[in-house]
Amino acid sequence: MRVRPHLWCTMLFVGVAAAQAPSSPGSQTRPTDAPLPTATITTKTQLVVVDVVVRDKSGNPVRGLHRSDFVVEENRKPQGIKTFDEHSAADLTHTKLPPPLHLPAGTFTDFQPAPEDTTLNVLLLDALNTPMADQIYVRNQLLDFVKNEKPGTRIAIFGLTDKLTLLQGFSSDPEVLKAAVEHRIPRASALLEDVAGTNNDPVTIVDLMTEEGTDPMIIANLQQFQAENAVFQTQQRVNYTADAFETIARYLSGFPGRKNLIWFSGSFPLTIFADPTILSPFAAQNDASDQLRAAGAALARARVAVYPIDARGLQNVPMIDASRSPRPSVSQSPAKYANDAAAFSQANFEEHVSMEQVAEDTGGHAFYNNNGLAAATSKAIEAGSHYYTLTYSPPKNEQRGGYHTIQVKLQGDVAAHGLNISYRRGYYDEDASARRPSPTIQAAPVASAATANPAYARRAMDRGAPAPGEILFKVRVLPDSTATESTVAPNNELNAPANVKGPFRRYNLDFAALPSDFSLPVGSDGRRHSAIEFVAMVYDAKGKLLNMEADMLKLNLPPENYMKALPAGVEYHLQISAPAKGENFLRIGIHDTISGRMGVVEVPTTSVDRLPPLPTPAVAATPPAAISK
Repeated sequence: MRVRPHLWCTMLFVGVAAAQAPSSPGSQTRPTDAPLPTATITTKTQLVVVDVVVRDKSGNPVRGLHRSDFVVEENRKPQGIKTFDEHSAADLTHTKLPPPLHLPAGTFTDFQPAPEDTTLNVLLLDALNTPMADQIYVRNQLLDFVKNEKPGTRIAIFGLTDKLTLLQGFSSDPEVLKAAVEHRIPRASALLEDVAGTNNDPVTIVDLMTEEGTDPMIIANLQQFQAENAVFQTQQRVNYTADAFETIARYLSGFPGRKNLIWFSGSFPLTIFADPTILSPFAAQNDASDQLRAAGAALARARVAVYPIDARGLQNVPMIDASRSPRPSVSQSPAKYANDAAAFSQANFEEHVSMEQVAEDTGGHAFYNNNGLAAATSKAIEAGSHYYTLTYSPPKNEQRGGYHTIQVKLQGDVAAHGLNISYRRGYYDEDASARRPSPTIQAAPVASAATANPAYARRAMDRGAPAPGEILFKVRVLPDSTATESTVAPNNELNAPANVKGPFRRYNLDFAALPSDFSLPVGSDGRRHSAIEFVAMVYDAKGKLLNMEADMLKLNLPPENYMKALPAGVEYHLQISAPAKGENFLRIGIHDTISGRMGVVEVPTTSVDRLPPLPTPAVAATPPAAISK
């Protein structure tokens, strides 16, 4: 993004935000229009939060356990349990939602009210890894689930192809959820080997070449190419899936309490082993264990437990399936059938291992080899909605940083009942550097290893993507005037391939945020530094990018001005143009480039077109002292 030398920016003294100690994951965030508390000085104490689900041998949640029934260890060392709470969703009908925010017309915020003590559930319809035939089966099963689920269960629905889309925000209305399941199922990805899911075994080029007596070396080279291409496509699916998990984790991190992610997937291999039947066996292999574990860690930080459900249900070896299309005689040899059957069993095993791993890492449970997907969904939500929350503080003198293992055990009488427990198996101590002075800006702490990710920032600005609320802000969106223009606002960047035509309507975007939400680490010069992006993108109704505008605000604060900036609010001004005809969508975001945190809202232009414009504020001649260089 380019940086402009002259920016309209002013600091408004609207109150003082309390200095924030690291809160437990999922703690309730404050709306930006709430009264601001008086400034305080706090000390930082690390508190590790562990949600534990306890199930009996039938998979039913176990209720009524006590603090004394649990033992917690970190890195094999016993920890004292500081707090203990039991959570239940048995009476969802009496759950009270927070009152709605009342904002002036044309003002929007990324704050999303949520009940304090209830479990949120997300259904992830994975079209990236699931053939179309299995998706249809999932849809029918989900319709049964929505029809019979207990009232008050709050559910959101996501769709995954080569990007993640929010198909339906959180709702407990069965009709709303039913409409989303019926009409918003995503299409299967072209990266799948069998997109339709017909389970046919078609004639391949290799089969035909073999029958024609083609040189075996040519056939072997072709098989090598096909194997390496298949691994490449699989790695692409792994990348997209891991990205989706990170996006979901960061979106849900702003909601309080535990969240259940019900992941319907038909194929997700964790490891592709070397294939001894091709020329270069080790050129066609892949291991995504570390990538998947990092994604699981991001979910666990946000208190998201994953419940993978195999969308294919109970499977038979396809080579003996009566529906399988006949193959030429060359491919019907017993040896080939045996090899195909062995490859299928191995692939199936690997996929289930990957589901088990992400479930275990996050405190969930995997369901496979079962045709009752609706029942599995209900069971996952029931188990994940009744849990115990334990907290502990690791010793201050213990060396921090890196990965810390967590082990939870039952003790006493309950330990002898053969109960199953699920919980996150560890965490990365990402904030360890934040407790030490940063000698240089390059060594500044980040929120997590996953957050400082430029690719995530771009994904978060996609039309229809989940809107993160890691930085709480308000933005006023009003037309610049009642007239239209033949050109776009200054410094806007039209998307050339979209061939966007006028007339255009210009909009004024006025941001308001609090400095406490941004990273301001100390540089080697003793000053506080930050770099904040303000971004606006225009999309049409089909999700095509039409126009964008972005500015970077760089802060360089000496100690005395940093103290002045703390009680201030940050305002920023952008202008963006959109085609005057048709409905378009403004995707508006703030991006802290040091921590990677983001706040995003999406505004349909039709919701503000009829609002009266306000005069554009005068451009500040010089930046205020609080942010001067």
